[in-house]
Amino acid sequence: MMEQESHQSHWLRIARRVSRRINFGWWIERMSAPLIVASLVLGCASLIARREFPHIPPWQMLAASVAVLVILGGICWAIAARKFETPEKALVRIEAEMELKNALSAALAGIAPWPAPTVNPRSGLQWQWPRLLVPPLGALTVLAASLLIPVTAASSRISSLPEQPQAWKKLETELDQLTKEEVVDEKYLEEIRKRLDELKSQEEEQWFSHSSLEATDSLKKSHSAEAQRMERDLDRAEKALNQLEKSAGTASEAEKNRMMEEFEQALQGLQNGAMKPNPKLLEQMQGLDPQNLSKLSPEQIQQLKENLKKHQQAMKEGGAGEGEDWSDELLADQNGEGECQEGDCKDGKGMGQGGIQRGPGHNPGVLGKEKDAIDLGDLTGLQAKDLSKSTPGDLLELQTGEHDVDRSASAISAGGQTDSTGRGGDRVWRDSLDPAEQKTLKRFFE
Repeated sequence: MMEQESHQSHWLRIARRVSRRINFGWWIERMSAPLIVASLVLGCASLIARREFPHIPPWQMLAASVAVLVILGGICWAIAARKFETPEKALVRIEAEMELKNALSAALAGIAPWPAPTVNPRSGLQWQWPRLLVPPLGALTVLAASLLIPVTAASSRISSLPEQPQAWKKLETELDQLTKEEVVDEKYLEEIRKRLDELKSQEEEQWFSHSSLEATDSLKKSHSAEAQRMERDLDRAEKALNQLEKSAGTASEAEKNRMMEEFEQALQGLQNGAMKPNPKLLEQMQGLDPQNLSKLSPEQIQQLKENLKKHQQAMKEGGAGEGEDWSDELLADQNGEGECQEGDCKDGKGMGQGGIQRGPGHNPGVLGKEKDAIDLGDLTGLQAKDLSKSTPGDLLELQTGEHDVDRSASAISAGGQTDSTGRGGDRVWRDSLDPAEQKTLKRFFE
């Protein structure tokens, strides 16, 4: 009895081993194509992630890929389970291969005893290694390549784009300054930003084209003109308000009218310009009546003056849009005037580190060392000793003298017809025309 149980466990153990091999083969068969497709998708996703999110560690990408493959393996296992082979069917496969004539099936059914174990049991199965290893190795190669191939991050690629025109950056800085100071109406700033964004939206190759630079220059000049106009109007309004306040009781009526008209013109210019001041300041100025200035409290007048001064100062600092001129620095004095040694400039001239009271920061000899001027001397005449060898054009002698001009009046006596020189048009009439021409002109102008 113990011998039969030993034989049974032996053959069932072999059957379970064969069953596992068959089921594993079915799973590999079902997973081969999805594994290749999934590896390609994961490889592309890893490359994109490394480009767009370079801060993510590679091990996290690898862990995510493994998790996806595990989920895919579970799905394929569930699909392939419909074809899995049980140990009972594996016994039939073994007895058919070993020609046991249904001995194992009969023993399993309890009809016959279990055969004695053999040394080399056969199941008739053999692995096809190329077909088995190609899909996993291919997937592993794709995933490894996606994690090891050098990829340039998107941020570094963006930094390699061509530099934007300096005028764009400067104009954008001025707009940011005006927005921070809150001295200009937001509608104007939004309009200028919109036009600037339209220029930036062009292809990089068109940023420095003639049309783009021309549009940029036009936008810059327009903004600069508006900023200067607004600064002038603010200055006029402030000066008129100061004069009205100082001469409230001493100025004549005509002088008051002139100052009020000056204030009204400045206010009208601020209202009608494309660049308008802060709506609060504009409303405060519109509510001010220069004729009834004495009714306002000193605090209200002082607040209005401070607002005008603040807006005017902000326009000077960030709104004028004037360009920088480097010609004076590039064409600095070559004779060493105001030069400094080792960047030490006390008077703000010569070579230095650049900045206030430190010189322009350039070498005065930037255009090269100037050569000494050639002394040409005075032009002197050569005395020709032998005039036989002189050629036409040779300078023989120089003399200093004046023209002899006859300043006496000339008398014209054309055939004894006139005895005087005539005066003005009378001379032209009598002396420049013959008698026939004189008669013709006289008839024409009568």
